[in-house]
Amino acid sequence: MTNEDYKKLLPTLPKVPGVYRFIGADEAILYVGKAKNLKNRIASYFGERKDRARKTRALVKNAHYLEFTMVETETDALLLEATLIKKYQPRYNVMLKDGKTYSYICIKKERFPRVFLTRRVIKDGSSYFGPYTSKYNVKILLDLIKNIFQLRTCNLNLSESNVNAGKFKVCLEYHIKNCAGPCTNLETEEAYNKKIDQIKNILRGNFAAVKKHFTDEMQVHAQNLDFEKAQSLKEKLSVFEDYQGKSTVVSVTIKDVDVFSIATDEKQAYVNYLKIINGAIIHTYTLEMTKNLDEEKEDLLAFAILELRERFNSISQEILLPFKIFLPDPELKIIIPQIGDKKKLVDLSEKNVKYFLMQRQKEAISKLNKQTPAERILRTLQKDLNMSDLPLHIECFDNSNIGGAFPVASCVVFKNAKPAKRDYRHFNIKTVIGPDDFASMEEIVTRRYSRLLREKQDLPQLIIIDGGKGQLSAAVKSLEALDLLDRVVVIGIAKKLEEIYFAKDPVPLHLNKKSESLKLIQQARNEAHRFAITFHRNQRSKDFTKTELTDIPGIGEKTAQKLLTHFKSVKKMKLAKAEELENLIGKGPAKKVLTYFATQEANKEEPKP
Repeated sequence: MTNEDYKKLLPTLPKVPGVYRFIGADEAILYVGKAKNLKNRIASYFGERKDRARKTRALVKNAHYLEFTMVETETDALLLEATLIKKYQPRYNVMLKDGKTYSYICIKKERFPRVFLTRRVIKDGSSYFGPYTSKYNVKILLDLIKNIFQLRTCNLNLSESNVNAGKFKVCLEYHIKNCAGPCTNLETEEAYNKKIDQIKNILRGNFAAVKKHFTDEMQVHAQNLDFEKAQSLKEKLSVFEDYQGKSTVVSVTIKDVDVFSIATDEKQAYVNYLKIINGAIIHTYTLEMTKNLDEEKEDLLAFAILELRERFNSISQEILLPFKIFLPDPELKIIIPQIGDKKKLVDLSEKNVKYFLMQRQKEAISKLNKQTPAERILRTLQKDLNMSDLPLHIECFDNSNIGGAFPVASCVVFKNAKPAKRDYRHFNIKTVIGPDDFASMEEIVTRRYSRLLREKQDLPQLIIIDGGKGQLSAAVKSLEALDLLDRVVVIGIAKKLEEIYFAKDPVPLHLNKKSESLKLIQQARNEAHRFAITFHRNQRSKDFTKTELTDIPGIGEKTAQKLLTHFKSVKKMKLAKAEELENLIGKGPAKKVLTYFATQEANKEEPKP
């Protein structure tokens, strides 16, 4: 979208809450945003502000038009924004890291449900608890559940008709060790489901309900003088209380709360979540998000809270945060504690998320150190130029002429950060008359990439133009005509200050003079300049040879080149003796050369009429 497109849209923009969508050329949604005031928020994307982030400028450039939806309140805007982001996953919105590698505990939707660990969440009506970041901790929890409750592990179809028909015959020894025998009617469905309810309470952290269940059952068995069963329940209660004692108890005064904190770097955001039930931390989880624009911390945290509360089925009405944000649910109580146990909880969450960020940064450094020098340089260049693809294939252009004479150009190719000299190309300028570097650049870029398209060859990820905004604009014009501007990244490098210019962006990028990115760009620029100058000199030499010596009848290019190589110049050749010429090129050719020079001298001495 251009500023002109925005000016046409401006009269239709209302000053009310709503959600706006930037739409790309292929009708795909590029970005979804919310606003208290649609007119003011959309206006922030346009105009001549130089401090606007490069990613934001790229979003606006790639958008073909904009849509918006008005809503009644800011709450409605936040909810609608979250819904659209989840549905369409726009490329410029924050991206959540997929949690498919984490572990879940599944309670299968079936008669006499099984309870097991899984990494796949299937929407079949089963109950899933998690995700758990530690598979070891999940196994401990499952062992606890199996120690306390006898559950079936077989995958038999225990439909009512199959069980009543006596279809299954399982040994009593198996029942005693593993389950209570629901397949042979030794356990009722009602009794089994009561155990499942208590398992759900454990997984939700509702320990008080589980303890009450065991205590009540013990009293019933004791009253019935069934002391053996009562003792068995007491032992199971002891196991459960031991597990509960090992969990992190926060405070007897704090009941059910959710705690969130956030840490960010340039490209990532991390939100830590502590789920606290009855004063105990039953879940701790850190959500990773990739930032695609310069989102505010408040917006990132609000988005993450909605996602995490839904993912972990939280029903807590109290949320502890390090700073104030807006959330859509008016019944949620947001607290920013300053002292006490609640402040310690927020501090604990912040400590966890900062440590997580530090670990990720260490991993990135470690990964970077394991890379080859070429990979490291290209990754740095990709980051510095904000490219979506790694620039494995780079092409750089330069042109050369003297006063418009012998105009030529060069294209050098770098692959994996190294010169690929077999792919170098040089060009004679065909359509430009006089010293016009801009027109020459436009011609060679058009010729180079129209040929690559015609021959269905791979395009480079990065194109470097030796020159400032003028040469870059000429190259951009050619790429637009070929419909390639959105498929490659093109930059210009100005010689004086080594400024990097981007297509249709007046603000240059200044890279650190010692950075590997700039050194690679400079190497490509210098190589293109060297290759262009060499070709230009060769063309001048060829032209000189052609006009002086090849005009002599009977003297071809090879003979002329042989003479120039030996005498170095035509002036020395004129002073040479006939014998020296005859020994070099033969008697006949030598006579022709001497006759030619003698005729030239005679013409100079003739008086002008």
